[in-house]
Amino acid sequence: MLILFRYGNNDLKQPEIVIMKAKNRYLILFFTLILFLSFLYILMKVRKKVTKIQPFQHNTFLSIEDLEELESRVDQVEDMNPTLCRMETCFNFTRCSQSFKVRFIFKESSFYTAEADEACLFVLSLDTLDRDPLSQDFIRNMQFRVEALPYWNGGENHLIFNLYSGTWPHYTEDLGFNIGKAILAKASIAVENYRPRFDISLPLFHRTHPEKGGEPGFVKSTNFPGVHKYFLAFKGKRYVHGIGSEVRNSLYHLHNGKDVALVTTCKHGKNWKEMQDDRCEMDNDEYDKWDYNQLLANSTFCLVPRGRRLGSFRFLETLQAGCVPVLLSNSWQLPFGEVIDWTLATISIDERQLLQVPEILRMVSQPQIFKLRQQTQIVWDQYLSSVRSIMLTTLEIIRQRINLHSASSLQVWNSRPGIFFTKREEDEGSDRVCMVISTVSETPVSSSRSPILRIIQSASQTGFIRESLVLWSSNSTPPPLEDWYRFSSSNPGKLNIRIIQTNGTKLDKFKVASQCKSSTVFAVDDDITIAREEIVFAYTVFKDFDDRLVGFTPRVHYWDGDTQRWKYSSRPSSSFSIINTNAALFHKKYAEIFHSYLPRKMIKFLSDFPHCEDILFNFLISQITKKAPVKVTQRKRLSSSKIEDRGRMIREFDEKQSCMMRFFEDFGEMALVVSQARFDPVLFKDNVSNLRKKYRKIETLD
Repeated sequence: MLILFRYGNNDLKQPEIVIMKAKNRYLILFFTLILFLSFLYILMKVRKKVTKIQPFQHNTFLSIEDLEELESRVDQVEDMNPTLCRMETCFNFTRCSQSFKVRFIFKESSFYTAEADEACLFVLSLDTLDRDPLSQDFIRNMQFRVEALPYWNGGENHLIFNLYSGTWPHYTEDLGFNIGKAILAKASIAVENYRPRFDISLPLFHRTHPEKGGEPGFVKSTNFPGVHKYFLAFKGKRYVHGIGSEVRNSLYHLHNGKDVALVTTCKHGKNWKEMQDDRCEMDNDEYDKWDYNQLLANSTFCLVPRGRRLGSFRFLETLQAGCVPVLLSNSWQLPFGEVIDWTLATISIDERQLLQVPEILRMVSQPQIFKLRQQTQIVWDQYLSSVRSIMLTTLEIIRQRINLHSASSLQVWNSRPGIFFTKREEDEGSDRVCMVISTVSETPVSSSRSPILRIIQSASQTGFIRESLVLWSSNSTPPPLEDWYRFSSSNPGKLNIRIIQTNGTKLDKFKVASQCKSSTVFAVDDDITIAREEIVFAYTVFKDFDDRLVGFTPRVHYWDGDTQRWKYSSRPSSSFSIINTNAALFHKKYAEIFHSYLPRKMIKFLSDFPHCEDILFNFLISQITKKAPVKVTQRKRLSSSKIEDRGRMIREFDEKQSCMMRFFEDFGEMALVVSQARFDPVLFKDNVSNLRKKYRKIETLD
């Protein structure tokens, strides 16, 4: 705007303001053009700088010169800044060419090796869980200690676990020593400090978190829609000032004491009275009126605001309770976010939208809430319920990064039964059955009346058993295959028989079963008398319950209040929790998992207590499925042999009693599930014409 002063001829008058519109427009246009050209010049300069720091152009191929230049830049990145580490740049894959073995942790795990030369990954043997300098568990001189480790090598192929880092008042994520090229598995890690597909974000868990086993999720009902007393809940500490205080200091604005219960307390720390504000006394009184466990169990949504650090104990607590976690922690890299899709189990809201949280949550539909609640239980049960589960999940993520060809899809990770209990490759002949026969008797194979050949005869008549693996444990030499086919009246094209000799070594039926081409296994002992119709009916039932163990001989576990121990019973009962594998059907994947997942000490334990094999197998399947096995038809006795040595029978029974407690302790829970259901053929033993019955021979068997 241009201002002109006009003076009259006579007196000095008040100045008048004249707006020169035309000139004004030209001036504005001129200055706008100057600004635009300046902005364009700056943009071009910035673009040139960005172009210069690109590692390489995304061409359809790279020349030798490009590769050499790229490798030199990667070397510079490693030397200059380990924060840019990726598996491709900071991990030595050549150590893992044979197998994925880990040293210094989980000695009971199948991953463990005591030989350093065999190790693909080293878990730091020093305690790095608590790196808060104010903590009594803080280990000093850590830099000197790690560099003194014989295989440290700048952290290459090392894994470091950490739950707490930094201290008051800033709570930085620095561990207090240079981790070099080591993979960091850390709780409360920020997105900006997380190295994608290299580091691993852990959940923050209490010192009292179960080492193994752990309680399953608390959601037992599948009623829809779910009805809860409280819509939104939170009970926890309030920080009067400092990092992490913004959200918790404002929760009282949303608390209405009815369907929204958000209560906090200032009573924490030694000097809380000195730091309290005007609201503390009122908040403390309200806080004491509410029971935390009741809120968890009776709320639809549970708030999980950040604490001093980004993570919170509330995260695992709400997941287990099935209260949908509402996360208020900006920049938090969620635990195992590389493989767990947290959008299926949680709701994340920006901290700045705190006062809008109830409004946002009321827009979530009942079907969505139902799915979220169900998913919290899947993730909790499979990956978070114990320290062992958390550590094995960490190792499995790293293993799949190394072996990309065997990596599982996100769908497998985020659905039941989970990554540890899902077969990693497709089986051949999914509509066929593989029979595994264990030789437990010394009866020679001399004629078609031999028990083992009668089993093969019954199997070959079913039409769906196409292969038979005979686990030959006898010291005598097995007959040639021609005799097996001749005596059993089996056609080599219809049933393929293979003899597997142990040669004096321990080889259990489950290791043999993992060699089957078919996905379904029928395990049977050679002293069993079983008819074709029994096998056919059992397989018919199995097709509807293919995730369980289906068989004929039931056993049950029970709690003995006098001795305060779990016991095993073989007495006839209407209840059962164990199915003997002397004649049972199961999916081959359980045979594979038996040796790949179970701790090595459990498998080794069976060499001294071989009669506990069935109990351990039932423990495993029940832990995976959370279901009872399936009993088919009423049969008093399957075995054709008699135990004449009563002393041996008593010893075996005592062994099984010891095994019950041993497996309970190793699993960290009583995984077995009791059932009273039994499946019989239609019209089984009904007083009707025999011609109307499909499985006529079954009811005539004793």
